[in-house]
Amino acid sequence: MTQPIPIRRGRTRPRLLDLFSCAGGAGKGYEDAGFEVDGCDLAPRPNYPFPYHHGDALEYLAVLITTGEIRRYAFVHASPPCQDKCSLTVGTNQSQGWGGTHEDLVAPTRTLLDATGLPYVIEQPNGRAEIRKDLTLCGEMFGLGVIRHRNFELGGWSAERLAHRPHRGRVRGYRHGRFYDGPYVAAYGNGGGKPTVAELQAAMGITWTDVREELTEAIPPAYTEHIGRAFLTVSLGVAA
Repeated sequence: MTQPIPIRRGRTRPRLLDLFSCAGGAGKGYEDAGFEVDGCDLAPRPNYPFPYHHGDALEYLAVLITTGEIRRYAFVHASPPCQDKCSLTVGTNQSQGWGGTHEDLVAPTRTLLDATGLPYVIEQPNGRAEIRKDLTLCGEMFGLGVIRHRNFELGGWSAERLAHRPHRGRVRGYRHGRFYDGPYVAAYGNGGGKPTVAELQAAMGITWTDVREELTEAIPPAYTEHIGRAFLTVSLGVAA
């Protein structure tokens, strides 16, 4: 098993690898929790706020394992593409014959993460993705303007589950031709009463990108700040 570099107390922060990093919603939360963050994404991400490798995340991870460079890291976060089994794909899109074929990268991601010997997180939205739901987080838990449920599998460590808080109302927008108001905005798609970019930024707690596609794919940094602090406190004994 690969052994991570020991965590130093003082100024040096533990380093985290953020795979399938998109524009950095997850990475920013981990930085806020106390990590140095490096990302990797297949798409060009000029708005990503940390150093990142432009390329295939699984190929990059395999190289890091083979060369031993993975030892630079104390923790790995992965958000593999989820379109194959997310709620929208297996629900409305599939029933209507919409959309195309999507690749499920969760299993090969887990295989490589296990090979690192490092603690890790795999993040997925609600749906049929085959991960353990060790944590389920919601925007209401953090006072955000989105609901955005996300599930997290924790590999090689554990954390206390948060109790889900009842939602305060509906997600604002049109449903079947009728407009509903509510305290949350819809962080997906266009039209149908969807929020402006500025509203999305405020609701998600993301300020460094104004690209709608990046905002709608991101998870709120508050989620991974919570996870990162839990990991540092419980697993490494580092004060969060």
